Amino acid sequence: MTDEVLDGGCLCGAVRYRARGAARWVAHCHCRSCRRNSGAAVLTFAGFASDRFSYLKGEPQRFQSSPGVWRSFCARCGTPLTYEADRYGPEVHVTIGTFDHPESLQPTVHVWTAERIPWLHIDDELPRYRATPRGGADPER
Repeated sequence: MTDEVLDGGCLCGAVRYRARGAARWVAHCHCRSCRRNSGAAVLTFAGFASDRFSYLKGEPQRFQSSPGVWRSFCARCGTPLTYEADRYGPEVHVTIGTFDHPESLQPTVHVWTAERIPWLHIDDELPRYRATPRGGADPER
């Protein structure tokens, strides 16, 4: 495990966090639930082991968006921060736009492209999955 430290937080600064070590993965998610949570056409996450992620300041609100799924956000400014799901075990998915230096996290895949907004055209060579590769989904291409 690397000793890399990645700090971040919400828009207003009420919540600050730290992720230690390299991200397990970085993915663009196109699912409807992430779009509604963020208000964006696509949401990009970096995955970390839960024991490598901690809050430095403040405590976010948690919302159970579906059975076994929790999303956290700043109760003061509304910034979406994390996604956690029973099906992924002890792992936290952090919205990369909330990192102090999101440019250090390079996406490697698109997931849930079956729910992609049709007018959003993807112009990269990253692998694409109609659902998620963890669920055994076949690549889109």
